[in-house]
Amino acid sequence: MARGAGGRREREPPGTASPPPQRPDLRALVREIPDFPRPGIVFKDITPLLLAPDALRSAVTGLAEIAGPLEPDIVVAAEARGFILGASLALALGVGFVPARKPGKLPHEVVRAEYALEYGLDAVEVHADAFAGGTRVLLHDDLLATGGTARAVCQLAEHLGAEVVGCAFLIELRFLEGRRQLAPYPIRSLIEY
Repeated sequence: MARGAGGRREREPPGTASPPPQRPDLRALVREIPDFPRPGIVFKDITPLLLAPDALRSAVTGLAEIAGPLEPDIVVAAEARGFILGASLALALGVGFVPARKPGKLPHEVVRAEYALEYGLDAVEVHADAFAGGTRVLLHDDLLATGGTARAVCQLAEHLGAEVVGCAFLIELRFLEGRRQLAPYPIRSLIEY
């Protein structure tokens, strides 16, 4: 509205106000790759989303909007695709970032958690001094499937005295019921399948 004579607000002529910007359809920018990395898996490829600056910005902003009310002090993200948006999410929230890495990738003293895969065991590590006692930690990963990796990272944070305030994912595969692995943590996701 514009101000007219006497400081009164006047209505803008129809069609002159610019509409609020629309968010890109993030789900439409997730490419599905059948039988990758093995038969029966439909891989969710986020690279088309990452190539579109408006979509990338919208993903980070959307994650910050759904995770911000959890009031984290730190974002911890799982290797490797969690790093892509995790550091930007931490920046958007104004908090620090901790990388959770595969074994042997961190140069300082580490703590490790192992977790089961369909075909064996895997592990994740963080620096032993990554979290001060009482630090409010938000876990981020690009995708929640079965929840094994996310659960292991949350356990590491708690082992070091941190409080896990929730988990934020770009994508959640609801049919795999990963939320069950992460109970009782609050779970937030932008895209669900």
